[in-house]
Order: sequence, then structure tokens, then C-alpha cells
Amino acid sequence: MTVLAIWALVIGGLMVTMGLIGSVVKRLPISPSALYLLFGVALGPIGAGMITLDLHDPGHVRLLEIVTEVAVLISLFGVGLRLRVRMALSIWRMPIQLASVAMVLTIAGLCAVGVGWLGLPLGAAILAGAILAPTDPVLASDVQMANTEDRDIVRFGLTGEGGLNDGTAFPFAMLGLGLLGYHELGPGLTRWIAVDLVWATLGGLGIGAALGLLASKTILALRMRFHEAVGLESHFTLGLIGVAYGAALLASTYGFLAVFAAGVAMRQVEREENPNRSPEEVLGALPAKGLEQIATHENKAAAYLTQTVSEFSFDVERLAELCVTLLIGTMLTRATFSVPALGTALLLILLIRPLSVYLSTIGMRLRPAQRRLTAWFGIRGIGSLYYLAYSLAHAPDMAHADLLLQITLCTVVVSIVLHGSTATPLMARYQRVRQ
Repeated sequence: MTVLAIWALVIGGLMVTMGLIGSVVKRLPISPSALYLLFGVALGPIGAGMITLDLHDPGHVRLLEIVTEVAVLISLFGVGLRLRVRMALSIWRMPIQLASVAMVLTIAGLCAVGVGWLGLPLGAAILAGAILAPTDPVLASDVQMANTEDRDIVRFGLTGEGGLNDGTAFPFAMLGLGLLGYHELGPGLTRWIAVDLVWATLGGLGIGAALGLLASKTILALRMRFHEAVGLESHFTLGLIGVAYGAALLASTYGFLAVFAAGVAMRQVEREENPNRSPEEVLGALPAKGLEQIATHENKAAAYLTQTVSEFSFDVERLAELCVTLLIGTMLTRATFSVPALGTALLLILLIRPLSVYLSTIGMRLRPAQRRLTAWFGIRGIGSLYYLAYSLAHAPDMAHADLLLQITLCTVVVSIVLHGSTATPLMARYQRVRQ
């Protein structure tokens, strides 16, 4: 009961505080996640020792897995809703290449560090790469698309990358677990290629897209034709996330990709309804009363639905960011910042990520400043924590679990500090140059 009271006091206090000073924090060179992290450190073993999350305890591992899983799912759906662009390969080329080519190169670089410097076996090195390769869709909001009409290639690329690579890293996590003996790969990796790589990826995207289209068109038909199914957008949002995720897992596909695809599909329905005008132009100034008429209006229903769903998912995403970043702070110890962990974090952020981005974007029409920003803002965060918890849950007796734990936590903290302190000034400067 004491722990529950402490969590209620801390989370509630932080929410009230951010509500009061949120506009001030936005102008400072520090991210809200960095503030949450400091509070977690103050409560954890380094500070007062009031709350401790021990990942040697299976129950704590399971708790972290569930919390981070929910946080990533909500964020992925919100990211999908922001991507109001045509489904054309020429438009999606950059995020796809970042989430595939750049991610594979990142995993390869981390694997080389793991085997060559840290002395990890190949399976553990690949697993470490899969844990740290995904960029974060939750903590990267400051460098992602400012609104649905933002067509800047840097912001769009980082937004799409964050939505895709939290799912496309899964095959490599399964490969690492398989090489360590915790997952079936099949003779000559045949099962891994057919099921974990091809089917689970394409199937997850297909299931999520189909469910997003079906759910969106159904609710719009009910609203516009029968003036039914009005309100409770929060239920619809969480319900669609749950259905897409559950259906994908039952089909042995990746639920993260399914939820992201569902958000993208929902936005595509709205874009097709209003191809030449933004949702803000369609809706205009919303009245204090009479929202039901707007929600069922033939021309405004789609824009109203996506706007309300997007606003709800964004609010829940911010709450998830607060809770998970606090958890990270309570897990930190002095051993977290060992030389191998800190060295790996700096190599990833300062060398491996930039090289991977530069190589994967060869041939793209990017200005030097755009390529540098894309290379720098490979933010690591909650997605990496989920992959760590998933790995520890499925390989509880893994020999190198402590080193993976140190590397992951250290990388996330370094990323929060470095990227969080540079996001506001660098993106503001970039925006001024663009204008």
C-alpha cells in the first residue's frame, strides 16, 4: 500500500506540475522525459531508495513488459494517425529505408561491437542490436511531424521510421533468441525467414490495415447515414488498438506493425474523404455545442473522427511517457553506467547511427543539414525497454542478461539527455532555415 501511495503521489504531482509549467518547459532545452527521469532517479536506489524495480525478479520483468508494451502500442497508433500522405513508394521511401536498411546496418554495427569488444556470443550480440536499433515513437515527439500537413522530409522520415522499426526489429530479436536456444529457427533458418521475417511482417501490416479501414468506414457509415455511434472516441481508439493487436498475435504476426498500420489506414480514410483540404480547414472552429451535428456531417465526419481519436491517443501517450520514464529512473544504479555500457551507448549514438543513416540515404535528395539531423535524432527509449523486457521474459536464465540490462538502460538515459537537450534548439534553428 505504501508503494502504491508513493506512485499515486508522484505521478499525480508530476501531472499537475506539467499542467502548470508545460508551456515553459517547451521553451527550455530540456525534454519532459528528462524531468520525469530525474524524479525516478530521486526515488530509486541512487536517490532515496523508496521505489526499486528489480529486473532479476520475474514479476518485475513482466510488469515492465506490459507497461512498455501498452505505451508503445498507443504511441504507434498515434504516429500512424499523423501520417496523412498518399500511399506511394516515392513518398514513403525514406521512412522505409530508415526502418529497414538503416536498422539492419545499426544491428550489424552493434553486433560487431558486441562480439568484438564486449565478448558476447553471436546470438546475444544480435539480440543487443535488436533491442537498441529501434528509434522511439514516444520520446521523439519533438522531432516528429508538427501536424498532419507537415511535409518536411526530416520530420516525416523520423516519424515514419519510429512507427515502422518498432515492429521491423522483431525478426532480429527472434533471431538472437533463436541462436541462444530460446526460439525455433528451423533448419538453415528456414522457419525464421518464412515465418518470423516474411509472414509476421507482411501479415501484421495487412491485418492492421484491413481492420483500420473496416472499423473507420463502419463507424463513419453509421454516423453519416443513421446518426448513430456518436461519441466515446476513447472507446473506439483503445478498442481498435486492442483488436488489431490481438488479431495480429493470434495470426502469429507482429502486433506493433498491425497497430501502426491501423492508425495509417484510419488516416487514409479521412484523407480520401477530404483529399484537397486539411482536417482543420474542413472542421473550422468547433462550437461549444452541437458537436453531434459535426460528428455526423457528410463532409466533416471523417475529419472530426480522426481529430478526436488523435487527441485522445496523444494524451494517453504523454501519460505513458511519464510512467515509463519514471520506471527507468527507478531501475538505475551506479553499475548501469559501466564502461562497456557507456561506451556502447556513445558508439551507437555518435558513430553507428550516423553511419547507418548516411549509407541508407545515399541517392536521396537530402541537404547536408537534413541528413545530419536525421542521423543525430535516432532517439532510443521505451521501445528498447520493451524489447529488453521481452527478451528477459523469454530467456530468464540468459547468461548475459545483466550486461544487456546495463547497455539498454545506459543507452536510453544517454539518449534522453543528449537528444532531449538538443531537440528544441536544433529543430527551432532548422525551422528558421527552412522558412
